[in-house]
Amino acid sequence: MRETDLFDDESGATVFRDVIMLALAGFVMLVLLLLPHLNPRAKTEDTARSPGNVIVEARWPDDMDADVDLWVQAPGDVPVGYSNAAGAVFNLLRDDLGRTADLTGLNYEFSYSRGVPAGEYTVNAHLYRNHDKRTIPVTVVVSVKGGVNDAAKQILASKIELARDGEERTVFRFKLDDHGKLVRGSVHDLPKPLRSARGQPVPNTQGSAQ
Repeated sequence: MRETDLFDDESGATVFRDVIMLALAGFVMLVLLLLPHLNPRAKTEDTARSPGNVIVEARWPDDMDADVDLWVQAPGDVPVGYSNAAGAVFNLLRDDLGRTADLTGLNYEFSYSRGVPAGEYTVNAHLYRNHDKRTIPVTVVVSVKGGVNDAAKQILASKIELARDGEERTVFRFKLDDHGKLVRGSVHDLPKPLRSARGQPVPNTQGSAQ
């Protein structure tokens, strides 16, 4: 074989390897560019997309080993909380026990309603057990949305403190009208126990919510 033939063979092999490497590099770059779109990060649940109409949330510091219970009552319905997780209107969807049997690290409870009946709503916070023996600050938020595809709108928010085991405080009492709007002047926190009154419905106050 002549020297020129060897030179041509080596040149051809070099070009072939270069083309293969460039194609491989292009493929790798394409995969890297598409990867974020093929496997998007999971998004934190947004109350704006939640299935309920009236959304009540209770939050307390994650570093505190305390079991705070959210209690809610819709017009004409029974109180809903950890020992009675469902009524005709509300459902308790998360019962947080503090650090006990909790893999999320969040101290958070929430309830959703099915529909928005007119009348008075009550929202209570109850300190079931406090292992930290410190005062527990609890933030409670109420949001309302008209339909499944509507965005939830926050209508009430408050921060209270619970100091002793068994303490129950009324955070809000408020009225919604037939359109799910907050009735002006209806918000107050006159105590109304719900935990001890579970299973006892109250008359619907729809007529007074106009």
